[in-house]
Amino acid sequence: MVHHWPPTVCKEVENDCTDPPDYWTIHGLWPDKGQECNLSWHFNLEEIKDLLPDMKMYWPDVLHQTSNRSRFWKHEWEKHGTCAAELEALNSEKKYFGTSLDLYRQLSLNSVLRKLGIKPSTNYYEIADIKDALASVYGVIPKVQCLPPSQDEKVQTIGQIELCLSRDLQLRNCSEPGDPAPLQLRAPRTSESPHLHVCDDGPVFYPPPPETPR
Repeated sequence: MVHHWPPTVCKEVENDCTDPPDYWTIHGLWPDKGQECNLSWHFNLEEIKDLLPDMKMYWPDVLHQTSNRSRFWKHEWEKHGTCAAELEALNSEKKYFGTSLDLYRQLSLNSVLRKLGIKPSTNYYEIADIKDALASVYGVIPKVQCLPPSQDEKVQTIGQIELCLSRDLQLRNCSEPGDPAPLQLRAPRTSESPHLHVCDDGPVFYPPPPETPR
């Protein structure tokens, strides 16, 4: 289950986001293996019509400058959902998106981070402290991805937190690159976000959302 931090995503893809969400949102639910498993199984917005209020709030498109809200969902379904559909719990478009929303609510990453005292700040955190704190709550090791520092920056910027799941959708440790990959639902080793990578040990910037002009 892949969450991303909108202020970092907007910076990464150089998308001039207007008023991005100030909470972690869904990037996707990605099977460990396979992409675009059924190109004939096209995305149909009508199938998730009753999910749209939650989709717009918790799974917004912060990757693209577009008024077509469903472009991002179409991409996630055709690339990842058609592969996840080998599991009975995810074997329809409605189940894939509905279950992803349920997992997002159950994992409640935003409230967990707040309770741990990990909030956007101009001060830096240590990656190990963030991973250890999350592990203390979830009981598993997450994968945290960052943007490397640009020329005028001193440290990496947190962008994505992945909580990995077994085939029965139970939390499990995320494998690091180089580890054997069991059959499970987790993010692939190559992120869809090309500039993100597994964070280096050391300090990290958790950027506050941009201030909205008044």
